[in-house]
Amino acid sequence: MKKFLNEFKEFAMKGNVVDMAVGVIIGAAFGKIVTSLVNDIIMPAVGMLTGGVNFTDYKWVIQKGVTEGTEVITPEVAITWGSFVQTVFDFVIIAFCIFIAIKFINKLKREPKPEPEAAPAPAGPTQEELLTEIRDLLRQQADKK
Repeated sequence: MKKFLNEFKEFAMKGNVVDMAVGVIIGAAFGKIVTSLVNDIIMPAVGMLTGGVNFTDYKWVIQKGVTEGTEVITPEVAITWGSFVQTVFDFVIIAFCIFIAIKFINKLKREPKPEPEAAPAPAGPTQEELLTEIRDLLRQQADKK
């Protein structure tokens, strides 16, 4: 049991797990902020532009609910496409906010300093110089014979 607990402790304290946990917590908080931005600021403005319509109220009723007084006999069956539009709108805004945040973070990162260019290697002999050397060596060998 002690070995199991030590393994779990080692796993839980690894940098990746802690970083991921922090990311999930911050992501949840960020999601709440964006949801509030959409629900409390953007959608009322959109609703005003569309004549005071609230998108979450839009639905396509497949089967009407049956009630007797205050008792619901059969609940309404409906496709709430307005809620779907609201959720898609939330996603687009969240994706845009994350894009802006990542772009900002990338700008803050320091660009690596360019490495100084290495001095060019000394130029070797040209083909003509090599051929001249070969010719001279061949003459020297011929003269020795």
